[in-house]
Amino acid sequence: MKKVAKFGGSSLADAGQFRKAADIIHTDEARVYIVPSAPGKRFDGDTKITDLLYECYELAATGKDFYVPFFTVKDRYNEIIKALGIELSLTDEFEEIEKRLLNLPERDYTASRGEYLNGLIMAKFLGYEFIDAAEVIFFDAEGNFDGAKTYPILGARLEGCSTGAVIPGFYGSMPDGKIHTFSRGGSDITGSIVARACRAAVYENWTDVSGLLMADPHVVENPARIESITYSELRELAYMGASVMHEDAIFPAKSAGIPINIRNTNRPEDSGTWIVGNTARRSKYTITGIAGRKDFCSIVIAKDLMHTEIDFYRKVVQCFEENGIPLEHLPSGIDTLTVIVQESKFIEHEQNVLSRIAKFVEPESVEVEAGISLIAVVGRSMKSQTGTAAKIFKALADARVNVRMIDQGASELNIVIGVLNDDFERAVRAIYRAFVG
Repeated sequence: MKKVAKFGGSSLADAGQFRKAADIIHTDEARVYIVPSAPGKRFDGDTKITDLLYECYELAATGKDFYVPFFTVKDRYNEIIKALGIELSLTDEFEEIEKRLLNLPERDYTASRGEYLNGLIMAKFLGYEFIDAAEVIFFDAEGNFDGAKTYPILGARLEGCSTGAVIPGFYGSMPDGKIHTFSRGGSDITGSIVARACRAAVYENWTDVSGLLMADPHVVENPARIESITYSELRELAYMGASVMHEDAIFPAKSAGIPINIRNTNRPEDSGTWIVGNTARRSKYTITGIAGRKDFCSIVIAKDLMHTEIDFYRKVVQCFEENGIPLEHLPSGIDTLTVIVQESKFIEHEQNVLSRIAKFVEPESVEVEAGISLIAVVGRSMKSQTGTAAKIFKALADARVNVRMIDQGASELNIVIGVLNDDFERAVRAIYRAFVG
């Protein structure tokens, strides 16, 4: 049984954190493949290595002096090496980075060096083989992850390791050999890719929290921890911004049926949260979690007998599509259709969209309202429990929150409620109290 362990930036911020990670790795011989992020913040007010590297690139790309952040990066890594007591010099690596910044600065290459250098240190400290992600993780010409090329090459390389292996997160290579990165937080994706390639029994994602929480701790005081959650539930919550890992990291593990375990490097005794495909384990509460986002717009289109017009919905959707505005939700009634979109993406094209709606579908009225928040109440147990929706709306009524929109998918996995931005925090707390206490 093999495990992949990915350690985030906070878990590898300094030598002390490195030692904690090493202790975790050595307590389980199944942890043979390690994916490190770049060092994160050591304290409030500190700067992440990746942010310093981005600063180096921005300065170099505009012909400015980049040596202040560059030397800061060098000092951070040298401090870690010295404190760990390992014999390792990164002089050649820093000379190469400096040369590229001076001659032909590349954003993705520069940013990726945080994980690359940390991988070298981790491999040396553990006595594991170092595998450069650029040699085993590939993107196509459009910059999309190329699984067809990656999985056989990466799988064979891992299989050939006589010891454990360290594979830096966040980056891979393009067909022309240039470095390309995932979006921020992409080391989570690398860990999931490695887990699939080696057919791992578990993908462990080590961070600075003991798993996923049922609600945002900035909104709800001391929310309960989620013990287990399905991929589908996590997708619903992650869409609303609730996650401690990159949401795209779910897909490689999900496709191979590999469970993900979110763990806390500073509290390794905690069981964390298990993310699985399916489970017979019931949630402690009817709901699994609550998440939400602010600043949406609702466009309510009213027209008698709209349901008899075969192309009515298509025409409405086309008005938004032509302006590059993605649709979030489309709750409807017999004579009304509500379109929910992100406010920031709608305002710029507002009048064009509204004029196209007026021309194409000839509505009786169109009402636009900004400042809407969406709250998703998610739980696999909701469909087997009667009165869940009633409980939600009673909690909101008692908290004097007016519901502007309701949408529930056919899977009965979640209920999405629209409220005014000003009512967002009050609404989330009311729903949490109703189900958790």
